[in-house]
Amino acid sequence: MAAFDGYIKATHDFIQSMQGDNCTQTVHRDTVDELRASIPIKIGKGAMQGIIMRGNTFVELGNPLAGSTSHLLWTENCSLIQDGRITLIGPDIDTAEGQSLPFGQILMVGGEALKNQDHEQLQQINIIGDQIEGYMLRSSAENIWARVSRDVASREFTFETLGKAMIALIKSNRPDITSVEILFVTSGKKDVEELADSVSSAKSLGSDILKEAWKERGYDVDCDFDCSTCHDEEVCDDIRDTIVQIKQKERSENAAEEDIIATSNK
Repeated sequence: MAAFDGYIKATHDFIQSMQGDNCTQTVHRDTVDELRASIPIKIGKGAMQGIIMRGNTFVELGNPLAGSTSHLLWTENCSLIQDGRITLIGPDIDTAEGQSLPFGQILMVGGEALKNQDHEQLQQINIIGDQIEGYMLRSSAENIWARVSRDVASREFTFETLGKAMIALIKSNRPDITSVEILFVTSGKKDVEELADSVSSAKSLGSDILKEAWKERGYDVDCDFDCSTCHDEEVCDDIRDTIVQIKQKERSENAAEEDIIATSNK
């Protein structure tokens, strides 16, 4: 059994336990091009521009007061993934105008060639902040907070739309991922917390995998991508500030050199 296979099973058990009128499922095994053609919004780098202000927000998902959780689980055993399946437990976007809903999201991806060395890059799949029109996303290690604009809501933006967009983006960007399944939960804070509990130790497992992969490359570091809880956050901030200062100095020196050249050519 691969590292996250048990968590994928736990997620499917959670879905099974929530079956009923509050649970809807759709399956999309179309090609990436077919998925893109069926989506009524723009997707891809730069598709989401600017900020969705509160006045232009149709629905808010995962506000810290409402509760949220987000995880990505991967496996090389594609038979564990119901490819193309999008499960929603709770109200859909088009029925929740003006509301702030709790939000749980589990991405399950599979590819026969996926290995522990891919874990670091796979975790970046969640970062789609500018790639879905009308969907403004903020996320951290385990939480997700999003807004859906009124404009895209008027064009039938639902969780099915969001799921299809994510599947298309994931498969476009990672050809080694052949199966994608997504779970969305908006039914209540308690349900989101139960979902979070079912996969709670996946983060620490992922951190262990990441550390081992880094050690194989000669780096012995301790970082889980959650800057808010990292004791080295101040050091990282100092490094970033130094890089910014160096780049600013380089730009100033280049500008001065260009001025000298321009003056000498007069």
